[in-house]
Amino acid sequence: MSGKAERQQARETVANYHEAQLAELLMHVANATDRFRSGDADAFDVDHVVFQYSRAAKELWKFCNTDNVELIAEQIHEAPKIDWWERGAPRPRRR
Repeated sequence: MSGKAERQQARETVANYHEAQLAELLMHVANATDRFRSGDADAFDVDHVVFQYSRAAKELWKFCNTDNVELIAEQIHEAPKIDWWERGAPRPRRR
């Protein structure tokens, strides 16, 4: 496979991964919204989830949008799965 074809395949891998991971992150928001609508969560609970989603989506975006798309595609296939939701968790406050 030529370098151009390999880069294209890597771009597709990364784009598919990005979309799938965003869908997983959005499920957290959807579930929180459903809990809010049913009265099992308040607006602050949902806001916390949306905040964590935003942080996680930014981390995912940074990972997927680097210059070396081939390296990212390789990491997607070979490295342990990254928990983007956990990466977006607010850091505990220091006292």
